[in-house]
Amino acid sequence: MELGDWEEASKELDRISPPRRGHPSVLEVRWQVCAKTKKWEMATKVAQEMAEKLPDHPLGFIHQAYSLHELKRTQEAYAVLLPVADKFPDLIIRYNLACYCCQLGELTESMQWLGKAIELAGKNHIRLMALDDEDLQPLWGKISSI
Repeated sequence: MELGDWEEASKELDRISPPRRGHPSVLEVRWQVCAKTKKWEMATKVAQEMAEKLPDHPLGFIHQAYSLHELKRTQEAYAVLLPVADKFPDLIIRYNLACYCCQLGELTESMQWLGKAIELAGKNHIRLMALDDEDLQPLWGKISSI
């Protein structure tokens, strides 16, 4: 996978014995392969399994929501992250919630989530990231002033 050969990485994953395919590390690599190859339906399923196996780790939830968003199922992506936002003090969750709210037309809520992301990572870092993010384009005029 590090060499950029996603097809070969996928074949290697298929060689892993069935009992070990559900290991969180294997699932993470499988999700990465699905994401790189834009197989978002499969990526959603893999991420959901990650979230079920590791409910105390945010990555499965983040990956599941992102996969749903890529499938244009942004309301579902929002619904995956919102219940775990207080459980995990994670920048990515708050930033992604800002993106999803913005895409759903909830601009006030989007700015609130962006503010929470700024609290975690700092204004300049988030501002630069947000001003380069198409999902937040409706807020670009407001972002540049924060």
